[in-house]
Amino acid sequence: MKYTLGAIALALAAPAAFAQSSVTIYGIIDLDGQYLSGHSKQVLVTSGGQSGSRIGFKGTEDLGSGYFADFVLEGGLNVDTGGSGQGGQLFGRQAFGALRTPYGTASAGRQYSSIYTQSGDFSEFANTSVGATTAVIGGFAGGYEPIRGSANAATTSTATGSELNGSPARVNNSFRYTSPAFSGFKASVLAGLGETTGGTANTRLFDYSLRYTGFGLDAMLSYVDDKAANGATAATPNNKTNVGIVTASAAYTIGAFKVEGGFMDVNDKRPADLDGKGFWLGGDYKVGQHVFRAQWVENKPNAKNVGLGKTDAIGVGYEFDFSKRTNLYTSFTHFKNDASSNGAFLGRIGGSTPAGLTTVGDRNVDEFVLGVRHSF
Repeated sequence: MKYTLGAIALALAAPAAFAQSSVTIYGIIDLDGQYLSGHSKQVLVTSGGQSGSRIGFKGTEDLGSGYFADFVLEGGLNVDTGGSGQGGQLFGRQAFGALRTPYGTASAGRQYSSIYTQSGDFSEFANTSVGATTAVIGGFAGGYEPIRGSANAATTSTATGSELNGSPARVNNSFRYTSPAFSGFKASVLAGLGETTGGTANTRLFDYSLRYTGFGLDAMLSYVDDKAANGATAATPNNKTNVGIVTASAAYTIGAFKVEGGFMDVNDKRPADLDGKGFWLGGDYKVGQHVFRAQWVENKPNAKNVGLGKTDAIGVGYEFDFSKRTNLYTSFTHFKNDASSNGAFLGRIGGSTPAGLTTVGDRNVDEFVLGVRHSF
């Protein structure tokens, strides 16, 4: 009997020798207070000033011979209200499964686009809700919104393929292949499927990117081709309803200093023709537990978009790291809005400007932020 039990125990334990698996629960709690000064004044408590608050689950299983099965389920949190982010979607930040192999990684689900990656990884204030954030880029008259998109909304819009798929920031129903690294280079191709009966070709999104990392340099180039769902007219055939977005960004680190920046160009081929460009340039200096930041961002719709003008954001920030998990952050940003009418513009907190804070003749905003971020 002892031999039988021992044999059973060995048989049960044997798979663990070559198939190790793990599941991790992680998250970020980020809360900040804001003082806004424009035509009027406002005080806010918001969630996700430095990093979007979230809770997530990720896991991996070693399948042997260099093969791994991975998954990520991550949902946004609005800690100031207790609600869910991304339009209330349970795992609205990311939700995908992946197979990693020596020949690259294949993944499918709701995934970050290259635009989201570049506007986050190469920005001092990232694409969050405070500071001289890259989230002010895009959204020309509420037309095509490269960064803001509908990332925080449910998939009800059919204005563009990316919105039908989630948004340009996160793409639903998507499949991605990422190559192995070759001499510091890594390529990625993502296809977002519209899943619209009889019209899939008119709602799809393709995302091509190339990234290089080495010798202190981190650089990325991408092109997103988003087929508009409702862009066609009698005078504009389906092949003229695309929105193309070229994004290039880079960061260089030497010692305690880092300089980074990027460029985005939106070519809207739809009848609305809401083209525009965006730029950002920033840097930081780290010494001990202290980080000092500065960044300039410009959102520039084309002049043909009547009633719109460029937005310039200039901001400085400071971070004190209490530990590897907890830090205090603060920033001051001046948003200069040049719109010639009271139409849409993006100056302040990632494109969301509270009603009454600005007027037609008084459109600039100053923003002061003090927040705490804790990761677990």
